[in-house]
Amino acid sequence: MDRKSSGLAAVLSFFIPGLGQVYNGEFGKATGFIMASIVGGFLTVIFIGFLIILVTWVWAVLDAYQSAEKINSALLGPDN
Repeated sequence: MDRKSSGLAAVLSFFIPGLGQVYNGEFGKATGFIMASIVGGFLTVIFIGFLIILVTWVWAVLDAYQSAEKINSALLGPDN
């Protein structure tokens, strides 16, 4: 697996929740974030969807960044 740019992963998820996870190779997580965003979009009719979208968006950005950092740490090994 190649090194990942944590900043790029976060920016990708900033624009489309789940896209940073795709960049990191975490397709299961990506599917979850994309589906949560879609469900949130449908639920905006009853206003709870706005909260779901906000939480999903922030969580996706933070997760993409942290996952890229973990991937890079694993590649460098415990010494670095």
